[in-house]
Amino acid sequence: MAASKSTDDYARGSQQIAEQISTWHLFVALAKWGSLIIGAVVLFLTLWFMPNGSFFSGFFAAAFMLAAGWFFLRSKPTAH
Repeated sequence: MAASKSTDDYARGSQQIAEQISTWHLFVALAKWGSLIIGAVVLFLTLWFMPNGSFFSGFFAAAFMLAAGWFFLRSKPTAH
């Protein structure tokens, strides 16, 4: 019979979480910037293909949205 791993082997707080933290930060960054890009593309296509819409109105609105999104979503320096 194979020896089973005991639940007593785990000690709370002993697990290394650096990789989990970096994965979480990557997920948050991809979700944040991906949402901004998808929103800008949807805005651009909506303004371009709506009745009486134009390429330039969609382009400028999407460019403004990207600039404002970059300003508000960029990482701020942490204060100590």
